[in-house]
Amino acid sequence: MRIIFVLPFLLISFFSYSQTATIKSILLDQLRTTHDKAHAQWFVTVNTAIEGLTSEEANWKDSSGNHSIAQLVNHLIFWDLGLLEKFNGKAKPAANINNDDTFSPATKEQWEASVKRIDSVLTAWETAIEQADEKKLASQYSTIANINTHNAYHIGQILYIRKLRGNWNPEKGVK
Repeated sequence: MRIIFVLPFLLISFFSYSQTATIKSILLDQLRTTHDKAHAQWFVTVNTAIEGLTSEEANWKDSSGNHSIAQLVNHLIFWDLGLLEKFNGKAKPAANINNDDTFSPATKEQWEASVKRIDSVLTAWETAIEQADEKKLASQYSTIANINTHNAYHIGQILYIRKLRGNWNPEKGVK
């Protein structure tokens, strides 16, 4: 009789142990939940947030000096790509960067390229994390976690602008 009661707890413990989170799994989960629809959970992903925007809509700015959606996306591309190159050992950190310079507007062609570029940069980040060993990730986890938080922060700004402008479909998330 005791075995009937103990066995379920042992099985639960075994399955919980076999699914222990790793640095890699946590960082990938964070990145994916802000990247594309296939992994959307709590957040609207960047791909969903910018989907269907024209360059005119993406470049709209209010009169208070806030950034446009295009500027926010280009800012994310700048930092995500630069940090990815550093993570992959391909670039040295840029010196004397004025963060304001990373918020660049976009022509129609540039906007279309930016939409593709943010997706490709985040896909490259996923691949880099998947291929990295736990030791490398342990030394870089804080930076990668902050990238994920930074992305989520600016996605929130993008959604705010879209809602303010009346061009956000609440059925895509965030009513």
